[in-house]
Amino acid sequence: MKVKLKRLITCSIVTGTLALAAGSALADQLTDIKAKGELVCGVLGTDRPFSFIKNPADREIVGYDVDFCNAIAKALGVKPVLKQLATAARIPELQQKRVDILTASLTHTKDRESQVDFTLSTFVLGEKALVRKDSGITHLAQLDGKKVMTTKGSIEAINIPKALPNATLIEFDTNPEGILALQQGKGVAYIDDETTLGGALVKLGPQAKDYMILPESLASDKDALGVRKDEPAFKAKVNEILLGMEKSGEAQKIYDKWFGPNSGMNFPPRSFKIDSDQI
Repeated sequence: MKVKLKRLITCSIVTGTLALAAGSALADQLTDIKAKGELVCGVLGTDRPFSFIKNPADREIVGYDVDFCNAIAKALGVKPVLKQLATAARIPELQQKRVDILTASLTHTKDRESQVDFTLSTFVLGEKALVRKDSGITHLAQLDGKKVMTTKGSIEAINIPKALPNATLIEFDTNPEGILALQQGKGVAYIDDETTLGGALVKLGPQAKDYMILPESLASDKDALGVRKDEPAFKAKVNEILLGMEKSGEAQKIYDKWFGPNSGMNFPPRSFKIDSDQI
């Protein structure tokens, strides 16, 4: 009798332990984030004005994407933590759970939907080309058959061969490296989203007068925040926060801060709303 009772108690303990372990395994990401008290956001840190290093002395990263990270963390009641990533490393870092969310100039594409889930679109922009004014190039079609450059792992690296099948594509780890290569004459154009190119011109200072952004767009992109697949509660919460930011006017204020008339970006007024995840 005592042996049976002992076995029964042991079985109950084991069953309880397994149930506890199963419960822990089933805990969703939203619960985990609140429990650890921080939201780890993957950012580029090299893509002005989305995320860039404001002051080399303290390495503080600021920008449009950073403000969204901060706003989401605040709404969740946790601390925002930024982790700087290379463009090509964004999705792998998210999949390997080294970051909780990508606020990193991530373009929503059908191909990427198999690897990551996307929130509502947070920015709409065009892919354009930056060239030297003395190159004689005034239209995108003139780039076909020439050396053009972009960032490794970017949506532009996918779209350039489609739009310019005869061009020689040269890829760099970061857009500052690509802009420098353009200055050094390693290619005739650097292709990126129009906001990144606008930020690059600002950074070029007096030399900006020697460059121009071609008027046509290679493609139109919708940027969104990236979240891991199979985390519906977290994705739904982030979308709820984004919709709230749109409704309250906070999203508009963030846009104006980084792209408005006082930003130095010389960018047109905001023509989109955060209300859809369709591409």
